[in-house]
Amino acid sequence: MAYQAEISRSNPSCFLFLIDQSASMADPFGTGDAKKKKADGVADAINRLLQNLVIKCAKAEGVRDYYHVGVIGYGKDVGPAFSGPLAGKTLVPISEVAEMPARIEERTKKVDDGAGGLVDQTVKFPVWFDPVANGGTPMSQALMRATSVIRGWLTDHPDCFPPIIINISDGEATDGSPSALADALKKLSSSDGGVLVFNLHLSSTDASPIQFPAHEEGLADKHAKLLYAMSSPLPDYMRTIAAQEGFNVDEGARGFVFNADIVSVIQFLDIGTRPSNLR
Repeated sequence: MAYQAEISRSNPSCFLFLIDQSASMADPFGTGDAKKKKADGVADAINRLLQNLVIKCAKAEGVRDYYHVGVIGYGKDVGPAFSGPLAGKTLVPISEVAEMPARIEERTKKVDDGAGGLVDQTVKFPVWFDPVANGGTPMSQALMRATSVIRGWLTDHPDCFPPIIINISDGEATDGSPSALADALKKLSSSDGGVLVFNLHLSSTDASPIQFPAHEEGLADKHAKLLYAMSSPLPDYMRTIAAQEGFNVDEGARGFVFNADIVSVIQFLDIGTRPSNLR
């Protein structure tokens, strides 16, 4: 059965994030924290995810390279989107991510005060990826870049747990239909199964999110339906995780969320990046 390969230092897997950096990403979310710009919310979610991956791979002797991770931004430009020392690099081992954040910020978060209330606590927040909102939405170019990167990865890691590509966008591609390119990417495979392509649709409307649907019913427009069709079905272990988190995931549920707010972004990234067999 597919999607069961052991993830280890000798047989790592990879995550590649495709992030819409078009001008409309400066608009606020339509649901949840409606004051937060989509670009800011996505950047925070990606940075939090990278920090969690570092923690997940940390052992007594250091951070083990179970994963290589990359971020490709697409807007005015298309290319690697790490900030700081990792700028210009497409896929890097998670140990390099741990060692080379662009900076460490101080943030505040609400924590339980032990007496039924909440107090502000200052925390360290590493930043690897900064928000950008400029230009059009060259999603097709981003998918072509991703295909080239992943094809090379699979040549070097033919038996890996299949790479996971997560595309986060709020708009329609401005450089032609991305459908065939997404299909070509999904046809790439390791010995353990096909590459997984997931899509997260952001919006400025206040409609309720649709999370992990098994059909396109209820999707508001042709763009949402296109992103749904571009998305891979969730492997069984991800369906189990999603169900444990309270989602209704029918057989055939896809790695797709429509009209995501920032909470949905965080939940989607968490479910989509949990390993099935980490050693």
